[in-house]
Amino acid sequence: MVWQQKSKAIVMLNRVIEKDAVKCAQYWPTPEDEVLPFRETGLCVKLLSEDIKANYTVRVLQLQNINTAESREIFHFHYTTWPDFGVPESPASFLNFLIEVRNSGSLDPEYGPSVVHCSAGIGRSGTFSLVDTCLVLIEKRKDPSTVDIKQVLLDMRKYRMGLIQTPGQLRFSYMAVIEGTKMIMGNSSQQNPCTDNSKDDLSDKVDSKQTEERYNGNRLHIEEEEQTDGKSQEAAADAQR
Repeated sequence: MVWQQKSKAIVMLNRVIEKDAVKCAQYWPTPEDEVLPFRETGLCVKLLSEDIKANYTVRVLQLQNINTAESREIFHFHYTTWPDFGVPESPASFLNFLIEVRNSGSLDPEYGPSVVHCSAGIGRSGTFSLVDTCLVLIEKRKDPSTVDIKQVLLDMRKYRMGLIQTPGQLRFSYMAVIEGTKMIMGNSSQQNPCTDNSKDDLSDKVDSKQTEERYNGNRLHIEEEEQTDGKSQEAAADAQR
């Protein structure tokens, strides 16, 4: 697909193994292997460079046609700290990743569409695609009020059902769009790349317990308990009256 569509970048938002389960085949070589052949497709992949950062890794891969010897260089942007059913640590860390993807030039019109994937292809991929799409629209229109995030998501779901899996992912998307809009409109002191204030600013930090529970598939149970506790408190208040 990457070869056929002449893509310049792959954006990978999951780890190969998560919670002892294989979520994705490793389709690029390790530094030790250097080259990974796919003889059934007539292609081989070579690792040219690997830049490991706090939340993500950027690789440059060489994709070569075994039959014709034609080769192309592609970027592999791999977000390594985004839990399944969860969200990144902060909008700033996510926007730094998005800025790196954009600054590579791999989204320029002379290239084919980038390939964005996670494990199921709807939760993390949907969050990335929604934020990027909204920020592109805001940058073009210069008026954030004209971009309806909810409607953009509903339009995207016509082509890919189920995009955005949890309320937390949708809430995070709104937060990231707001922070990205401040950068675009020049209403923030943040410069490119974004300053990651997640260690200091609790308003931008995702609740670690909620992230862990969503990751373990228990978020619904927690919400039910919160609703039950809320009803119990209301009943106690009525009794006191």
